[in-house]
Amino acid sequence: MRHRRSGDVALTFPIGPAHPRGRLLRAILATGIALGLSAVPMACAQIAGDGGAWAKAQSRAPVPLAPVPSFAPLVQKVLPAVVNVSVLRKAGTTVDRDDEEGGDPDDDFAASPLSQLLRRFLEQQRSPPATSRRVTLGSGFFIDPTGYIVTSHHVVAKAAQITVIFYDNTQQVARIVGHDAVTDLALLKVEMDRPVPHVAWGDSDTARIGDWVLAVGNPFGLGGTVSSGIVSARSRDIQSGPYDDFLQIDAAINRGNSGGPTFDLNGDVVGVTTAIYTPTGGSVGIAFAVPANLAKPIIDELRARGRIRRGWLGLQLQEVTRELATGLALPRPEGALVTDIAEGSPGARAGFRQGDVVLSFDGHAIRQMRELPLLVAKSPPGQKVRITAWRKGREITLKSVVEEMPDDSSSPADERDTERDRLAAQTASVLGLTLRPLTPELGHRFGIPEKIKGLLVLSVAEDSPFADLGIARGDVIVAINQQSVATPEDVAAQLEAAVARKAGAVLLLINRLGVSRFAALPIDQGSGL
Repeated sequence: MRHRRSGDVALTFPIGPAHPRGRLLRAILATGIALGLSAVPMACAQIAGDGGAWAKAQSRAPVPLAPVPSFAPLVQKVLPAVVNVSVLRKAGTTVDRDDEEGGDPDDDFAASPLSQLLRRFLEQQRSPPATSRRVTLGSGFFIDPTGYIVTSHHVVAKAAQITVIFYDNTQQVARIVGHDAVTDLALLKVEMDRPVPHVAWGDSDTARIGDWVLAVGNPFGLGGTVSSGIVSARSRDIQSGPYDDFLQIDAAINRGNSGGPTFDLNGDVVGVTTAIYTPTGGSVGIAFAVPANLAKPIIDELRARGRIRRGWLGLQLQEVTRELATGLALPRPEGALVTDIAEGSPGARAGFRQGDVVLSFDGHAIRQMRELPLLVAKSPPGQKVRITAWRKGREITLKSVVEEMPDDSSSPADERDTERDRLAAQTASVLGLTLRPLTPELGHRFGIPEKIKGLLVLSVAEDSPFADLGIARGDVIVAINQQSVATPEDVAAQLEAAVARKAGAVLLLINRLGVSRFAALPIDQGSGL
């Protein structure tokens, strides 16, 4: 038996070469090989023929592809009208859109013996010496060629000096024409000897969920930056004030974008960027803008009068739930439930009673409670209005005259005021760390698990020793030296005790977004602490 190999395949011939049947087999194989070889030129010719056709096809002009849409023409149109806003503030001033009600640091804590000792130690270690002022950054945009700039109230609040940086990097000092904390809007003015590029207001009521928008601003102080996205939702209430009616967008918005414009594809301003939702401190695709149709009349009034006059009825309101609607014999859970009426107010003179449900205001149906404060605030003082209300199972009509909101009444009172005042009274500063007892409401706002207890960090001064540990706004101080803390006084007491016993460091247990970690604040014995 003979074996031959072709590649990895063994061929076995059981018949010897001299055998007649072996000769026959070899003849058959030879014929097949000859036929196969003769087919090669034919196959090659066929391939050559197909290749020629392929070559001819390739020689034809390529099919043009549709151009990819670009925001570049829109950006070139609007970018020169957007400015960076640089605000110089005195040291210790803390203004934050998410916690404006926190108030200023408590002077008693700032002047405590412990604070003086540790601050003296910090100043000895710092190089260069601590500055008495700090700079914060925001955005804005020109609305006319004479130099009026729209920005956010929280960007320029408590400013010692405001500098506007133009698209061409020239700078100009600006003054505040007026500002409105309730809607977080402000109007600035720079004196110009030439017309400036500007943009126009759009119609935010026509902005649809899913429409493209373009946000321009100064994130992290990087300068003119453009991001795109869509309108994610309308009429968002983020519990920041009585007139919440935000556009929600998913364009990348970060710190420094506040006060910048949100454009539609026509290059018109449909919103003013004011806030973001972020559990991390950076953009997560949830940003909020004051709609243009709410912002424009506010800015116009600031330009004309320097302040805002709002309509007022003096009603305290509550949302109508399904259960309340059943109890009130109301067919549907809609309208605004009156829970109290200010004495001597327009609402009192109009005959409102506790338990009335406002169903319409001057011809506008009230579906949700928060719609009524917006409509009343927009009404000019002196305007006569007809109001439909539900009382004891039937509709009634009341007539009232809208008055100007008193200076000491910023809005119809709501159930949060008492709790907010109580919490503000417990807010204090220890060594540049502004602290407040953590509550379920604050925990929900900052994304902190319910099981976490301690003190919420509202702000950290730049010259605070805690800043070097990486402690930031939104962190929770759970314990100091393995002792739980519930008030700013507890923190001060633990720090004083550590200094008194000349400990080498203070051990802190910090929780950030549900994750706990320890940090050590060193105390240098050579500094006399």
